[in-house]
Amino acid sequence: MLRPDRILDGRGGSLTGREVVVRGELITAVAEAGSTEGARVYDLPGTTLLPGLIDTHVHLGWHFDRETDRLHSAASTDGPQERVLYAAENGWNMLRSGVTTVQSVGGPEDIPVRDAIAGGSLPGPRVLTSIRPVTAGTGDPNDIRAHVDEVATAGADVIKIFASESIRVGGGPTLSQEQLDAACGRARELGLRAVVHAHGPESARRAALAGCAQIEHGALLDRATLQLLAERGLYYDPHIHLIFDNYFANAERYLGIGNYTAEGFAQMDAAVPVALETFREALTVDGLDIVFGTDAVAGAHGHNWKELVYRVEEGGQDPMAAVVSATSLAARSLGLDDTLGAVEAGFAADLIAVAGDPTVDIRSIERVVFVMRAGRVYRNDPVTGGSRR
Repeated sequence: MLRPDRILDGRGGSLTGREVVVRGELITAVAEAGSTEGARVYDLPGTTLLPGLIDTHVHLGWHFDRETDRLHSAASTDGPQERVLYAAENGWNMLRSGVTTVQSVGGPEDIPVRDAIAGGSLPGPRVLTSIRPVTAGTGDPNDIRAHVDEVATAGADVIKIFASESIRVGGGPTLSQEQLDAACGRARELGLRAVVHAHGPESARRAALAGCAQIEHGALLDRATLQLLAERGLYYDPHIHLIFDNYFANAERYLGIGNYTAEGFAQMDAAVPVALETFREALTVDGLDIVFGTDAVAGAHGHNWKELVYRVEEGGQDPMAAVVSATSLAARSLGLDDTLGAVEAGFAADLIAVAGDPTVDIRSIERVVFVMRAGRVYRNDPVTGGSRR
């Protein structure tokens, strides 16, 4: 039984005078405080209880090599076993920070980590993975359909598609309408969602017309394209802070690898205010579902909360809307809103408690003191300075 000061239910509601009853892996009741009895009580004064955060865009296996302290690349010497261990470490760091579900887009190391966590032998967030993405190099529409079949057979939970260049080289479109039609169409036939890396209007427009599920990044989108996403029912997953902040903080660990050049970093620096303005514009588009994702890469895992803080403090998003974007709305974007993302009887007991109230001070989301996933407690720090209200 969990007894916080208040509960954010993940759907926009705030409750006081309530406690949450957990049995096994599920929430069995949200009841009036003091009305139930449990074998174990977690008293959490001064805290807010909410669903565990759901990050819809991470790279679980990205890491800095221990020998060089630089980004893992084709020149690195570590093998698949080491990459699995790095992914497990990243998962643990995110779980400890309050992220209980991630969509990793994605690498083959995700599969053993996902399955070990699901089996209960490894601590970490729930993992959904795309395994390998569709890119311009995948080939023509027939090749792309075959690729989608291959990753689906390998156990992919979602299809990741690169429809544009990196922001470091301009973000222009890389896939034709026919290629996107093939990728997203085949994904739908197999019952899989397709999420699309698309920075600019043309690549996002093509993805929307192809019936894809979600646009990733979208730093350069205009209002007309944002409205098209809303009309077509696509989710929008902007990454406006953590990815940039992390790259700049770790520049020496990235520079010289691939398109991580001085010119590429200059392009990212120029994109920061543009991405922020795009996000602010997106908030004004009726019917556009903006979900929480961070693009957490090497150096960023466990700092996912910084994206939410920035969205509120700099982007102007309502704090409760930010919480919903990372809980029930994110769960809906994954097709898991009947089991995740809400504090409700019958839902998975994926719960976190933070010191303070995120709807009053969004920075409370950093102050995680309690983490439960699937009914198992992974963090339970002493709560100091709390009081009942």
